[in-house]
Amino acid sequence: MIRTIYKEILTILMWSIAAILVFVVGLWIWGSWHDEWGGYNASLSVSDGYCNIAVVPIVGDIYTDQPSHDGGEYAAVTNTDDVLAKLRAAERDPYIRGIFVRIDSLGGPPVASEIIANTLKRSIVPTAALIREYGTSGAYLAATGADVIFASPFSDIGSIGISMSYLENWEKNAREGLRFVPLSSAPFKDYGDPDKPLTFAERALFERDLKIYHDEFVRQVSENRNISVEEVEKLADGSSMPGSLALEHKLIDALGDQETARLWFVEQLKLPPEEVEFCE
Repeated sequence: MIRTIYKEILTILMWSIAAILVFVVGLWIWGSWHDEWGGYNASLSVSDGYCNIAVVPIVGDIYTDQPSHDGGEYAAVTNTDDVLAKLRAAERDPYIRGIFVRIDSLGGPPVASEIIANTLKRSIVPTAALIREYGTSGAYLAATGADVIFASPFSDIGSIGISMSYLENWEKNAREGLRFVPLSSAPFKDYGDPDKPLTFAERALFERDLKIYHDEFVRQVSENRNISVEEVEKLADGSSMPGSLALEHKLIDALGDQETARLWFVEQLKLPPEEVEFCE
């Protein structure tokens, strides 16, 4: 009698464990299906399971404090944090083997570009940048963080330098009967205000800072591109140049297009050409 009861209890226990296992497995399968078809996985992944090169566009002015405009790659503004989020997502995606940065930008504030360059330098996967129409000023600085830079022969590249230029309004205001009233706790607190004339002492402060920023820009390009500071300084007059001339001066590594970059990834990843696909 006792043995019969024991067997019944054991049977019930085994069926209970089996039912729990079936429930857990079913829940896991349903959850995976729901995430896939509900778009959850898509929101966290870069690859569709087939492509393996993440594409990160940098288009328009680069900023840290302005949202990217709707319109994807044709946005007028690129937000640095958006770029960083894409780079991090690419590195977390197990299907992604490389990162391709596509640039059409005249630059922006130097800090925003520096952040992108440094993040590319620390990437755990191969990185390539392609400059199409423009890659000047801060956009060029961002590109130097990649392992290799390609550019169209018709592209505009360089413009290494810093600008703090602005438009003064004080003469126009004076003609209209408006007068600037200085009320500052320190003598240089309102220097650079366009509604007052710039003094010699204030200009000296701007020029001091411009020299510091300029030298740091040159230093970072020199370090990222493995070119001597002296060579970069010769090019750092603020002017830009066509892609072919940029190649002569070692600002880029090769002339080409997206297919050129794809073949570079083929070589770096040791994969057959048909297995290297951009995620776009």
